[in-house]
Amino acid sequence: MTAKIAYADVEVGTELPAQVFRLTRATLVEYAGASGDFNPIHWNEKFAKEVGLPDVIAHGMLTMAEAARVVTDWTGDPGAVVEYGVRFTKPVVVPNDDEGATVEVSGKVAAKLDDNQVRVDLTAMFAGQKVLGMSRAVVRLA
Repeated sequence: MTAKIAYADVEVGTELPAQVFRLTRATLVEYAGASGDFNPIHWNEKFAKEVGLPDVIAHGMLTMAEAARVVTDWTGDPGAVVEYGVRFTKPVVVPNDDEGATVEVSGKVAAKLDDNQVRVDLTAMFAGQKVLGMSRAVVRLA
């Protein structure tokens, strides 16, 4: 696969299509099984509250992965991502109901780099607060 977006067609400020990701307790159990991260703060409400959290929280790496989907869906090629990093700033609290939590992710091209690469800055929001800081991806375009 190669990126479907051409470097020449992108300018600083180009906005990526925003996405909304819904995380439920079932999502957390599925992710725990796939990742091997069975920390009880991600599934046991009593334990999460005992350690000072408001409730069960989503895995940081799950939130990070969902945010990256905005970039990979835009490029059409997950292999186009050269670098990706974030800082975890706020937890995503996932209630025990049918609605779960929604994380809204947007992205914007922040810089054009050498070798057909761009830096994309991402913003991930939950309940009106940023949950990822310094969320940036370097992507190689066509």
